[in-house]
Amino acid sequence: MKNDWANTIVNALKESGISFVSGVPDSSLSKLINLLEEDNYFTVVPATREEEAIGIAAGAYVSGVKSAVYMQSSGVGNSINALASLCLPARIPIPMLINLRGEVGEFNISQVFMGRSTPRIFDEFNIATYILDSDYKLQEKVVGALKLCYASHQPLALCLTPLLHGGKNA
Repeated sequence: MKNDWANTIVNALKESGISFVSGVPDSSLSKLINLLEEDNYFTVVPATREEEAIGIAAGAYVSGVKSAVYMQSSGVGNSINALASLCLPARIPIPMLINLRGEVGEFNISQVFMGRSTPRIFDEFNIATYILDSDYKLQEKVVGALKLCYASHQPLALCLTPLLHGGKNA
């Protein structure tokens, strides 16, 4: 059921040693964000823009703290310069938890184009992207992806669909 996805991701972040998270708030990710903020293990720093969240997380990483970022797919475009000019050339592994809009049940047409383009945009930059649309083996998928992110020293995208988190309501 959709109830446990956020707890599973929190546990995967802990298992992977990620204790710092920054991002732009999103209502579909609010269950996850609330769990992170309530857990003393994590330092959560909200950002006003996605590239700011990438910069904050990169700063944490270079100071020795494993970090991650959360955002909505509509903000991926804002993050590209920070990824391409900072994280990729400096080999800073930033896992991104992305609410993938424009999927099944989408009610806002303006979300469709960026949501559908997000995986292809990351593919252009050779950023590994995983679509998470069910809780089947979710822990193994997230832990495995996080391990790859840090082993390869490259950013990585975990795109969470409404089939996993329930989506937004009109």
